[in-house]
Amino acid sequence: MENQNQLIDSFGRVHNNLRISVTDRCNIRCFYCMPSEDVQFVHRSKIMSFEEIVRFVRLVVPLGVNKIRLTGGEPLVRKDVPELVKMLAAIPGIKDIGITTNGILLPQYAQQLYDAGLRRINISLDALNAEKFKEITRRDDYEKVREGIKSAHAAGFDPVKINAVSIRNLTEEEIIPFGRLARETGAEIRFIEFMPLDADNQWEREKVLFAHEIQEIISQGIMPLVPEEQHDKNAPATNFVFEDGIGRIGFISSISAPFCMSCNRFRLTADGKLRNCLFSLDETNIRELFHTNAPDEQILEAVRNSIAAKKEGHEINTARFIQPDRPMYSIGG
Repeated sequence: MENQNQLIDSFGRVHNNLRISVTDRCNIRCFYCMPSEDVQFVHRSKIMSFEEIVRFVRLVVPLGVNKIRLTGGEPLVRKDVPELVKMLAAIPGIKDIGITTNGILLPQYAQQLYDAGLRRINISLDALNAEKFKEITRRDDYEKVREGIKSAHAAGFDPVKINAVSIRNLTEEEIIPFGRLARETGAEIRFIEFMPLDADNQWEREKVLFAHEIQEIISQGIMPLVPEEQHDKNAPATNFVFEDGIGRIGFISSISAPFCMSCNRFRLTADGKLRNCLFSLDETNIRELFHTNAPDEQILEAVRNSIAAKKEGHEINTARFIQPDRPMYSIGG
């Protein structure tokens, strides 16, 4: 594909991976993502329709976009998400569709999602202890998530990836159980360093449980981890396998080892704002362009300009870092 038809920023990064938030609503209240009460959701009338989402994807596919991930909030609280998957899967050029979910509604939707064309699934689960789960999520739905994981396996998803946010003085005791889960079930566990996107602005670097610490705990508590070859150089996770080949573990080291210079992702929020980075302070209002009947070329130029303006990195480890006004649930995980 010619360069002029690709979404390339000023650092030469090619963007082919679009994350689409379909809702900012969620059925749990993880403290690192949402406030516990009085959450200010976008009015439903301002949420992108499925038809608008599909239109946007059709516009950017000729610019090289071929991977889609649906996020939230919790995407499955929005009605008819399997139908959206089916609509996206029918777009020529889309090669890969995934979803990130907390798993609570998967017993109802896993098979429908798979049948619609979804092939990649990430389930957020930060603790295998029910009480610890309740402390983090402020909801009592642990068993529902475990049933959701079983439903994903049963529907045919392989691998099932489990995202576990790691927080110092809170989740250390969960590390070994997650390692054992990987070995016993075939699920891929991905430990994610705690990021400054919480609604209450309580993030501190001292609360980050670093990837190298988790790796050491697993290697000492179970057996050594061996690096796997990175087949996708743009993937955020660094992947390992246990020394005996049974069980895979990944680390998303957003704080200790940022992967910004290989980032190929950009985001569309539930209310139609384009963001070139998870930590971006600027947005482009795609929904407004749709509703003012802007021509396709004007919309595409707005997309190109957004990508072109992408910064070198998120700057979390510098004094220049400014936490976005939007918390994680409002941006899209």
